[in-house]
Amino acid sequence: MKAIIPVAGTGTRLRPFTSTVPKPLLPVAGKPILAHILDSLLDGGVDEFIIVVGYMGNRIREFVESKYSIPIKFVEQEKLLGLGYAVHLGLKEVGDEPVLIALGDTIIELGIDRIINGGRNVIGVRKVDNPRRFGVVEMKGDRIIGLQEKPEHPKSNLAITGPYFFTDSEALKLALEYIVEEGIKTRDEFQLTDALQLIVEGGMDIYTNKIAGWFDCGTVETLIETNRHFLKRSPAPRKFDNAVIIPPVFIGENCILERCVVGPFVSIGNSVVIKDSVISDSIIGDGASVEGAFLKRSILGNSSAYQGHSNRLILGDHSQGGFFED
Repeated sequence: MKAIIPVAGTGTRLRPFTSTVPKPLLPVAGKPILAHILDSLLDGGVDEFIIVVGYMGNRIREFVESKYSIPIKFVEQEKLLGLGYAVHLGLKEVGDEPVLIALGDTIIELGIDRIINGGRNVIGVRKVDNPRRFGVVEMKGDRIIGLQEKPEHPKSNLAITGPYFFTDSEALKLALEYIVEEGIKTRDEFQLTDALQLIVEGGMDIYTNKIAGWFDCGTVETLIETNRHFLKRSPAPRKFDNAVIIPPVFIGENCILERCVVGPFVSIGNSVVIKDSVISDSIIGDGASVEGAFLKRSILGNSSAYQGHSNRLILGDHSQGGFFED
């Protein structure tokens, strides 16, 4: 069973972190977003991956090849022309066979095996408060009869979350080839929803699967919320003689914690130093240091340093903040 995962985007809403790290490799509860996605798909029965890379693609390739011994094909997306274009490139590596498409910045809690073994075309959806921000579907009974990409006047509040599963990838491949060759764009990009609309108009049945656990990692706020959720599954962290740890907390290797309170809902990378601080609901990157601080709902990038007072802090990789002595 093959899965296409598009991860070529630049992640502009997560700057400054994505200026130095591709979005799929940002940490959530102790491991990269992409690792959560791959592990879930492997558990669901996917055994071959097509990963569409672009921005910092070599970093993604290096991570995946170092951690996973599974059949993986990397496809280069040189131009960022939308999700539809990315899937179009990925489908060139798929024959006339079933295919699953999973978004590279969204972690889904779902029985993937039920979708794969269900014998019909399925798109994951969820009710949202502001459907204008998403692709949405219009339903008749349990079938999709229409799709819109970020519509001004949505016909439903069912947002497309992914994953997408097709028992036969040929129809989707032809629809995407058509919109690319004809230059059919929405919001200046080739949209997967436009290709799906063509398929529906052509008479193919597509059904929905309502998603309960949907974790979009596209902004700082949603990254922190996703970190909170997945930390609840983390095992109890090891103890430190001179620190108070309030679970759930993930603590990486070779960390120093002295005279501090850490937790709840804190994810700490490897080789981190925290002294004389109180930290909760935050993500601390590899090699970071924090001293004399009270931090909440903060993200500190890799090799960053903060010394000072209370704050809600967003600090990029290799950055410094606070009050340092000369």
